Amino acid sequence: MFSLEQLHAFVATTEVGSFSAAARKLGKAQSVISQQIINMEIDCGSELFDRSGRYPILTTQGEQLLPYAQATISQFERLNHKAQHLFGEHNSAFVLAMDEGVPLKHLPTFLAALAQRYPMVQVECLSASSHDIIELVQTKRATTGLILTEGNLPHSLDFESIGSVTFDVYIAKDHPLASRELKNIDELKLYRQLVMRSKNAQVSTLGQQFSPDVWYADSFNVLLEMVKGGFGWGLLPEHLAKQGIQNNELLKLTGDFTHLAWQANIDVIQHQQWSSDPLHRDARKLLRALIL
Repeated sequence: MFSLEQLHAFVATTEVGSFSAAARKLGKAQSVISQQIINMEIDCGSELFDRSGRYPILTTQGEQLLPYAQATISQFERLNHKAQHLFGEHNSAFVLAMDEGVPLKHLPTFLAALAQRYPMVQVECLSASSHDIIELVQTKRATTGLILTEGNLPHSLDFESIGSVTFDVYIAKDHPLASRELKNIDELKLYRQLVMRSKNAQVSTLGQQFSPDVWYADSFNVLLEMVKGGFGWGLLPEHLAKQGIQNNELLKLTGDFTHLAWQANIDVIQHQQWSSDPLHRDARKLLRALIL
């Protein structure tokens, strides 16, 4: 009933907000995009966009059709990727992008096991925030990402949760909060907050601004040093804060609300182009066995 070109035109218009922007995204003439959507509406017997305003807005029927269109495109791309792996050469490059919030003590064991199974593998390891890793995997700069769960992922990415990590609020041993017994969490607003965010200024799920005074970093290790330096309070993973606690450089925040710990899921993400490849499928299994 519908062609893939029509579905791409429909989905692109919903993503970028106009027929002209969809045409630029797909490298088509605007008239082509408009006609493809008109043909879809003729086949449906119903309008998919309300065109009465400056920009097209999905109708109720369009909203109902959208997830099916997205799923169809995704499945077609998955079919193409699977065919490439079945009938083409297998990928020998493994680029792993890792969030510092994920414990990496088993990384050498993982790499050794991967190299044993695939002696010709070429490995590259990158470090970035979870939001940046999503972009790296989506653009295929990285083939696999280890991230802290971040809401909705692009449709081109596959993921699975393989564990969790505990976060808590930490301060330097000589921070003003170290000598106070806080009665409620709102008292944190009186002090500077240190927050993780990506290079393009996206804040992580665990890094929502709470205090009016905020400093940022795109690395948990940098954030750790900022907290140890007494520049503010910050939400840190326990495995990174552990050494600072042992060295008497950090304190876990205490008060009447002492149970502040958050659990963040650890996800492995891969582009659909790589997720069915034997190397990357085995990599997921190894990561799951090491982290769980």
